[in-house]
Amino acid sequence: MQRELATTETLITDNLQQLLQVLPEDLRLASQRDSSLGELLEIVLDLGRLPEARYILGTRDIAARAVSQEDLDYVTTRVGSFGKDNRAGIERTLHRISAIRNRTGRIIGLTCRIGRAVFGTIDIMRDVVESGKSILILGRPGVGKTTKLREVARVLGEELRKRVIIVDTSNEIAGDGDIPHPAIGRARRMQVPEPALQHSVMIEAVENHMPEVIVIDEIGTEQEAFAARTIAERGVQLVGTAHGNTLENLLMNPTLSDLIGGIQTVTLSDEEAKRRGTQKTVLERKAPPTFDIVIEMIDKEKMALHHDVASTIDNLLRGKPPRPEIRERAGTGEIHVILPAEDAIFMGQSDDRHAVTGFATVPAGSLPSDLEPAPFEQANRTVRIFPYGVSRNRLEKAIRDLAVPGLLAKTWESADAVIALKSHYHREPGRLKDAIDKNRPTFVVRSNTSIQIEMVLRQMFGQGRDSEESLAIKEAEDAITRVLNSGEPVELMPQNAYIRRLQHQLIESHDLESSSVGIEPRRRIRVTRG
Repeated sequence: MQRELATTETLITDNLQQLLQVLPEDLRLASQRDSSLGELLEIVLDLGRLPEARYILGTRDIAARAVSQEDLDYVTTRVGSFGKDNRAGIERTLHRISAIRNRTGRIIGLTCRIGRAVFGTIDIMRDVVESGKSILILGRPGVGKTTKLREVARVLGEELRKRVIIVDTSNEIAGDGDIPHPAIGRARRMQVPEPALQHSVMIEAVENHMPEVIVIDEIGTEQEAFAARTIAERGVQLVGTAHGNTLENLLMNPTLSDLIGGIQTVTLSDEEAKRRGTQKTVLERKAPPTFDIVIEMIDKEKMALHHDVASTIDNLLRGKPPRPEIRERAGTGEIHVILPAEDAIFMGQSDDRHAVTGFATVPAGSLPSDLEPAPFEQANRTVRIFPYGVSRNRLEKAIRDLAVPGLLAKTWESADAVIALKSHYHREPGRLKDAIDKNRPTFVVRSNTSIQIEMVLRQMFGQGRDSEESLAIKEAEDAITRVLNSGEPVELMPQNAYIRRLQHQLIESHDLESSSVGIEPRRRIRVTRG
């Protein structure tokens, strides 16, 4: 299946002559005579070897003489200072010069990589970039991740007028020197003194400069993964790259798996293991992903998009291969969707959804997961609900408002399901524990508010899954009113990182304080006066 998205044009600028000017004269003249300069990727100078030019489709010797120490010294004195990552640049260009040193620290090899600003490359994913969701780009070295990242920063900062901060560890995104390359547009750039401090500069960017978007290249350590989660939870869109070609690679990387939710071992009850058709011990996602969307760069003009990372990871852990949306740019500039999202993504639903008989059992102490069948979604009879610690009047009103087939039960023995207030639930008195043991679905609300009761009913009856975001916003608005009127703090229902970000933004717009509390997957927002 193929569907046309748009036709785009790209504009490439490479400042190539500025790189050639730092080479010894004979090597510079030989390079300038090359008719394939437009395809040049890098120039390699190794002590005692012939100088080499590398292209997309092969390599070529630049001169018939070996590289001398004088040649290397000539180049190094004409570029910027080398940092602790052994990288340097040329001011106001995107070129990168990387050094190889001997045991004593003397430079014995240089890789001069051509940096090109390519404008118009993100039209293939522009709808995703403009969504406001956090995006992680994966792909092998040289496939164009940094080029895409640079163009994302420019479009968000210049065309969409957002406050964009680039955390530029090796000056590869915005170039060398104090003045950033024009390719990043209106985006601002923060340089990193040394690679080990990248995570602290990420946090500093959020705390000091009020960005709407943070752009970061090569997230590679546990500290940086933690900083990324902190940024995403503070209501900032995060666009970054990480080591790994595919989502599966990232999932199996213990250092970076937290970016997509992480993995934990869970022991299921006998009934749940039987229902799923799995062993009792399974792997499950530990927390909501830091990044809402993952893009796998297959090559420069082709990519795979995972629009719902949480659902994709859950399916992977259940042995179901991911089927992302595939997009490709044709040679004419036309962008095609080869495999659309509606055909490609599981949309977070279990394959056995319509094969389930009876009612699903909700694990004690948790709300039902969006990935599990709603217990009463296909019920063709009235469902008797016993409210334990929950306002009967509010529950009756919510049943009427939602028009669900629910009826209040007078005793738990006559009930098909139980809705319990958290404070009562944790005490687990005998009759409530008996209800759980007898496989009656048990739902927990944190507080006796109409919105939380309504949200639980929607989950029970599988109603309005697409309105999860609007319900969460409605709950935040209700909490804002209560805090402004009473001054008492209010805790919201647990949500994923993306929805918490929306709630943070709404709460802060009313000059109230919001903070995330609790441990995933029960992480939630607490609203207080400033």
